[in-house]
Amino acid sequence: MRVSAKPVLLAAVLAGLLAAQKPAPRFARDLYPLLQKAGCPECHNPDGVASVTRLHFPEADAGSPRIEAFGRSLAMLVDRAKPEESLLLQKPTLRIPHTGGKRIVPGSPEEAALRSWIGVLARLAPAPAVRAATTTASPAEQTLLRRLTHSQYDNAVRDLLGDVSRPARQFPSEDYVNGFKNQYQAQSVSPILAEAYGTAAEKLARSVRPPECSADCADRFVTGFGRKAFRRPLTAEERRRYAGLYGRLGAPGVVEAMLQSPGFLFWTASTSVAEWKRYARASRLSFFLWNTTPDEPLLDRAARGDLDAPEGVEREVRRMLDDPRAREALDEFVSEWLRFDTVAAMVKERRSFPQFNREVALAMAEESRAFVADLVWSGRNFMEFFNGGHTFVNADLASIYGLEAPESEFGRVAYPADSERSGILGQGTFLAVTSKPAETSPTARGLFVREQFLCQKVPQPPPGTNTNLAPASAENPLTTRQRLGAHVTNEACASCHNLIDPIGYGFEKFNAVGARQEKIRITIPTYNRREPPKTLELDVDSRGWIAGIPNSDFSTPKELGRILATTPQCQQCVVKQVFRYAMGRSETAADRPVLERVFAEFRDSQFRFKQLMIAVVRWTEFPPAD
Repeated sequence: MRVSAKPVLLAAVLAGLLAAQKPAPRFARDLYPLLQKAGCPECHNPDGVASVTRLHFPEADAGSPRIEAFGRSLAMLVDRAKPEESLLLQKPTLRIPHTGGKRIVPGSPEEAALRSWIGVLARLAPAPAVRAATTTASPAEQTLLRRLTHSQYDNAVRDLLGDVSRPARQFPSEDYVNGFKNQYQAQSVSPILAEAYGTAAEKLARSVRPPECSADCADRFVTGFGRKAFRRPLTAEERRRYAGLYGRLGAPGVVEAMLQSPGFLFWTASTSVAEWKRYARASRLSFFLWNTTPDEPLLDRAARGDLDAPEGVEREVRRMLDDPRAREALDEFVSEWLRFDTVAAMVKERRSFPQFNREVALAMAEESRAFVADLVWSGRNFMEFFNGGHTFVNADLASIYGLEAPESEFGRVAYPADSERSGILGQGTFLAVTSKPAETSPTARGLFVREQFLCQKVPQPPPGTNTNLAPASAENPLTTRQRLGAHVTNEACASCHNLIDPIGYGFEKFNAVGARQEKIRITIPTYNRREPPKTLELDVDSRGWIAGIPNSDFSTPKELGRILATTPQCQQCVVKQVFRYAMGRSETAADRPVLERVFAEFRDSQFRFKQLMIAVVRWTEFPPAD
């Protein structure tokens, strides 16, 4: 029987027409949402764990053209001769090692979409990597106000009124954003805080007792105190209003009103008001370098225009860095960066660590504070923060660390040559804070290193994730490291825990209060009141590494300190942390030219921290033109 070729030919034509009608793949529509859902942008960004790779996703607010351009730039990860072997396919499906783990399941619709886009890219010429725009053009000038942090409030009333009672200790607690308490997007004023401001202003005003004087004297008080409190000259309307208040309630009434005014509670970071721009710069310098309100010389120099040029600003910065208030401001930066608030709140299991108490916790914070101050004000290489071979301890800490007690309280003590401690990584502010009450936490220690010392954001665990580890038992005694092995067998956990747990493993020779341990002691509960808990000692496995950094295997804090001190990501992270603290916000793509200039000066100065602060001021106040 002969079959006609016409139906076959017709079917082929129809199939061709249907294929022609099928819309061509579009990256922004078909693949980008799937990559977002897979969590790829959380690591592949300038601050992510994969920041050192060639692949950086667009900013969260990027438009469709920018996303499409990024999609075409992925051609650099496509093997046009053998698309099946493209990194763009092999890595996210974990067919070859991928630090972020399996993000796309082989055989899934997501993989089909990825393969379709790889097919499009394979037919294109290779595209260069697309970097985010780094325009330095300033947005339209607008007024930006930043609320006084609680420490700035206390310092300001001290410098204005001589009050050292620290009233802000009674204020509601502050939130940490981007690692600091001064980030302006989180600086709202709640009704409770507003009430606290009123109560504090009333108490502070009671201490003001100037002698009665004439109208001319009253005007001088209002004008002079107002200039210091508002960090700028008062307007004519403000002088009139506060002079009237002085006539009714005297100086205490003026002080109480001004301390509740937005002019005092918020400082002007930038403004479009021409006559106040110079004073805004003075405030930026003062709250960054001193963590308090500008003094009279700084306001005078702003009024004369001495701060209008880079040379004048640098002279003033150097003067301010020689002032004792600069040391206090550095302490505040360090306390927030290293989260001293958690140091004071630490609780440890009493039977396991009888030597630990609140005084020891506060001594740990003082140790780190003295250590950083020595590096900064002695002009030492600040990367010794990670690999320094000394510390500053009292007798209690020396006992925990196994060191000779210093002759004076918090005296400098060198680590023995065979010590495994190094810089901040060997101190209790890191080792104890990142531990649980009774045992170490490699996860917390690894996360701290990633976020605080590498400035890399680790994605949050999926909602509903069970973070509890299986308890140790007499039948199956396991170290913390062995119990954490469950993370790598669970794909939902492995992608993130492979980034942080291996770092924490390198500290397992140090227990939950920072003491050296030859064995890991685990307690097995008996659930019988008549039988005491059983204690077992297990061998320590402290092999660790930093995923994403080549040749980063280590097994002690000392070895990790050497790695971090010479790793560009870590060096740049120090710059970013200072930038975030100074600017009150996280860095953006537009800040990259500034950060590059600042880092270059920091590096060229052999990592002198004072030069870093000078460079931050120089390049944020006078950004590069290119």
